[in-house]
Amino acid sequence: MNSNRKKAIYSGTFDPITNGHMDIIKRALQVFDEIIVAVADSNSKNPMFDTEMRVKLIEKATKGLNVSAKSFNTLLVDFAKSEEVDTIIRGLRAVSDFEYELQMGYANSSLDKNIDTMYFMPTLQNAFVSSSVVREILKFKGSVGHLVPKDILEDIQCI
Repeated sequence: MNSNRKKAIYSGTFDPITNGHMDIIKRALQVFDEIIVAVADSNSKNPMFDTEMRVKLIEKATKGLNVSAKSFNTLLVDFAKSEEVDTIIRGLRAVSDFEYELQMGYANSSLDKNIDTMYFMPTLQNAFVSSSVVREILKFKGSVGHLVPKDILEDIQCI
C-alpha cells in the first residue's frame, strides 16, 4: 500500500446511526484506510436528533475504528473537496434504493468529475434496518437494541 492513506466519505442523515450503517462502515474499512461519516444537517427533514447529537452517537458507535464523524451543510461534493476525498460511499439495501442512489451518484459526478461513488450492500440481517424504522419504534417506546449499536442504546432511549 502506498503512503497516501485512502479515505472515503459515507454521507447521510444518520438519524440515528443503525447496525445497517455500521455494517456498511465496516465493509468500507476493508477497502479504505479511513472513513469520514458525513452527517447532513438536514433540518428540513425534522430529524429526531440534532446534528451535534448525531455526530456524538456516530463517534460513540465507531470508537476504535478508523472513522471520524463530521457534519456538513453544503453540497456533498464541496464537503468532499474540502476533506480532499474523491470517493463517496453509499449503502444499497434494496432495489428501491438503487434508482435514487444511482441518480445521486450521477448528480455528484456531474458537479465534480473527480468524484466516484462506491456502493456497498449490507448483510441480509441488516438489509431491512433503516433510521426511519428505528425512529418509529422509538416513538412508541419499543425495543431497538437489535437495530442499533449497543454503545448508543442508552443515549437514544432517553428521547
